[in-house]
Amino acid sequence: MKNDKETEKIETDLLLNAIYECYGYDFRNYARSSLLRRLDYIRLKNKMEHLSCLIPKLLHDEAFMAQMIRDLSVTVTEMFRDPHFFSELRDKVIPILKTYPFVKIWHAGCATGEEVYSMAILLKEEGFYNRVQIYATDINPESLQIAQEGIYSLENIRKFTANYNKSGGTASFSDYYYAKYQMAKINEDLKKNIVFSTHNLATDHSFGEMHLIICRNVMIYFDRELQQKVIQLFDDSLIHRGFLCLGSKESFEYADSRQQYEVVSSKWRIYQKQLHS
Repeated sequence: MKNDKETEKIETDLLLNAIYECYGYDFRNYARSSLLRRLDYIRLKNKMEHLSCLIPKLLHDEAFMAQMIRDLSVTVTEMFRDPHFFSELRDKVIPILKTYPFVKIWHAGCATGEEVYSMAILLKEEGFYNRVQIYATDINPESLQIAQEGIYSLENIRKFTANYNKSGGTASFSDYYYAKYQMAKINEDLKKNIVFSTHNLATDHSFGEMHLIICRNVMIYFDRELQQKVIQLFDDSLIHRGFLCLGSKESFEYADSRQQYEVVSSKWRIYQKQLHS
């Protein structure tokens, strides 16, 4: 007789395999503790007794699967989150990027777009946004839709403004949005060099020849195997001397490619790729 933990593992494996086989979303190597909490939330919300009860519904109901992706995706973000990370970018990374005639930046796991627009503002203030292409990707199509629209509540804008000021912003943050009906819409000129698209870090291929890759507070939800795979994906996507930025609680000290990177900022997890030895 199997115990509850063994049964839960079997049900979880079956559920994650069903999601992958039917829709191509691969959550099988996400960190199990946080993933199980979200799956249990979905189970309770749908008044189902067991996790395995979710399988028939997701196999036959695409709308239900879309809702599951929304619930499984982590979209907690804000503009200029960790302001001193952006001030480090401004001081230590941007001056080097400015030496290139054209720069490509990949925001992996961009969620609802706040950090992407933060980067666009920083580049605009540094005077070379017109020489940059930003690729903003996420697994969640609904998050990407919000990102493309660039509409946020004024309540959030107040916090974004405080973050912007702490990050070393050189203008008035209100210059970058239009406010109406308690909402704020990001100026269109900040969107012109951003391409939003779906991308699954667990299954999709690399983006080639990136000068800067930003993936903050995404890999904390992956297990070690998937973290290693994603780090390799980033390594394959970066030019030599390109920069990789991770979240403050993330590291790749364990990664095979770690020795090829110099630390630019240990606190804010900014690394620069060196030539292969």
